Amino acid sequence: MSIAAPALHPGCPLCALRSRRQFTRLLAAGTATALAPAAFAQDGVRADVGRNSRFTKLVPAEQVEAAAAQQYQQLQREAASQHALAPDSHPQAVRLRAIAKRIIPFTPAWNERAKAWPWAVSLLISPQLNAFCMPGGKIAFYSGILHKLQLSDDEVATIMGHEMAHALREHARERIGKGVATRGAIEIGAALFGLGQASRLAADMGAQLLTLKFSRDDETEADLVGMDLAARSGYDPAAGVTLWEKMLAANRNAPPQWMSTHPAGATRIKDIEAKLPKVQPLYTHAPRPTQRFAPPGSAS
Repeated sequence: MSIAAPALHPGCPLCALRSRRQFTRLLAAGTATALAPAAFAQDGVRADVGRNSRFTKLVPAEQVEAAAAQQYQQLQREAASQHALAPDSHPQAVRLRAIAKRIIPFTPAWNERAKAWPWAVSLLISPQLNAFCMPGGKIAFYSGILHKLQLSDDEVATIMGHEMAHALREHARERIGKGVATRGAIEIGAALFGLGQASRLAADMGAQLLTLKFSRDDETEADLVGMDLAARSGYDPAAGVTLWEKMLAANRNAPPQWMSTHPAGATRIKDIEAKLPKVQPLYTHAPRPTQRFAPPGSAS
């Protein structure tokens, strides 16, 4: 699900001036500064992850999280009306919440705002192989991904950590900020150079290509942060390898990497294997879950 970016008003001189100033500051800051190393302890994969993009500053976090909460509630209402929202007592819903409960305490190290997030976990009855975590900690798993892939707890934790990472690293907020900056630049350029609709469409396409690249980067980053979260929570980060082997088997007709917004499964597996030595020590020293759950439909 997507979150609509705040609208700019093309006819408003204040909006144009604000967009110009914000965009100019971003350009002046430079990419190297925007991706400066994060002030995290040098363990796990934290040394490999930079600061959040400066584009996130163009949109208030509170606004993005409020919009996400509203959409999440709407999704739950729609699912409930179609008898597709699993009750809290559903064995797989209990499982998901138990795994989330172990991971959540480690999230503030990646985003201080996570301390105050009203985390929520929903199980949606649907054949889709999908899961997500919205800004503000709103998690949903589709029953299809649990059932079709027969996921172990370690694999569930890998997916959950990955989706949490998107929220913690504010990838949605970054994309919205890029949209605000890009639209502001387009409006300014059109005003200065008298560009017509065709030029605007071309600029919009260019913005989509920019988003495509960052989407791949976001996915890679979320894989790394997710491994870190899973390992600290006592779940084997090597489960990322078996997870993506299952995903590859379930999606044999998936498009090649250059046509996708996500890294290809084979590339993902290679990247995960390369990072395992950094997170395995975290897993080795982490307390193990006292309760283990079986995949749906299998013997307990």
